[in-house]
Amino acid sequence: MSYAIIQTGGKQYKVKAGEILKIERLEDSTAETKIEFKEILAYGDDKTIEVGSPVVEGAKVEADLVENGKNRTILIFKKRRRQNSRRKNGHRQQYSLIRISKIYSKDGKVLSEAEKMVKPSKKIEKVKVVADMATKKVETKVSTKKVETKVSTKKVEAKVSTKKIKTKVASK
Repeated sequence: MSYAIIQTGGKQYKVKAGEILKIERLEDSTAETKIEFKEILAYGDDKTIEVGSPVVEGAKVEADLVENGKNRTILIFKKRRRQNSRRKNGHRQQYSLIRISKIYSKDGKVLSEAEKMVKPSKKIEKVKVVADMATKKVETKVSTKKVETKVSTKKVEAKVSTKKIKTKVASK
């Protein structure tokens, strides 16, 4: 299995073809665009490895941008005790979700390539399939279920309990 070590957003990632990765947000990019990473620090497989100084010239990694988004909110709370001083702030880090498609060596040869993802052509087909499945379930439930009604009567009896209170007189 071939891998590459790329550098983006000030961080280094070990990537393989077909892997989905969350990296720092890439500017000026929209969903389903092709991205090329040229800062390849090393690449290789189980037998051989090629290490650059600092980067391998000519090697590159191609990826597809899946989506851009924001992480969950991180709260920053600062408090100075006994001074009625506190500050609350929040931050949502932006990220890009990418899928690695190809890894190229320094001479332009493809080391590994990801399998193509099969996408359904339309969302309408999904809705039809779900609707068909729902009607089949309803039909099977109606045909296999027998409806019986029974009227039951319950008598509620109230029991009153009395407690006897005994008092002791202390005699000296």
